[in-house]
Order: sequence, then C-alpha cells, then structure tokens
Amino acid sequence: MATVPQVTQRAGRILLHNASKQSFGINIDDQLSILEYTFKNRRLFLTHTEVPPALESQDLGTELAPAALEYGRRNDSTAIAICPFVQDYVAGHPEYQSFVTTSVACTEPTFN
Repeated sequence: MATVPQVTQRAGRILLHNASKQSFGINIDDQLSILEYTFKNRRLFLTHTEVPPALESQDLGTELAPAALEYGRRNDSTAIAICPFVQDYVAGHPEYQSFVTTSVACTEPTFN
C-alpha cells in the first residue's frame, strides 16, 4: 500500500509531507524547496534543507522547519538537527529546544 503525501496550508502556501520520501516540501512555479529527514527509533534526524536560489527571499526554510519539528513533537520523538539551517532556526525558537538536540548520541526524548 502506497503512502499518500499529506498536504497542508502553512503561511498561505501548500506544504507537502511525503513520509515515504521522508521529506517536507513546498513547490512554487515548479521549483521545490525541501527539508529531508530520517525517522528511526523515535528519533527524527533533520538532515538537509534546500531552497532554490530564486526563492531564497521568500523564507521557505522557516516554513519547512516548524512543520518538521511539529511532526517530531506529534510523534513523541527527539529531533536531531543535523542541518545547519534547522540548528539556527531552533536556536531562535525556544519552544522547540526541549526536544531538539544536535547530538546523535541522545537516546530518549525529553518533554516538559
């Protein structure tokens, strides 16, 4: 059975969560902005964010990051921010800091 991508509206744009491809994306004029992840053992590894140069001024990364982080929160998982963009995003958003780390050595999520 194929996994159907989940489509939501966020900040006036359509955000696509494709669990089978382990990614969140926003497509604007056939240009895809994407945040890739790996989910394993209740850990959400946020590995890579990419926005096409022509779309960089539209803050698409700041739409993708919270979508991925909320996915981690809903799944009671620890998020491991490997991607430098996600690390910077979390540093400026304390509401995510309780369950996000940059260490792959963590084993259990911490929720308050």
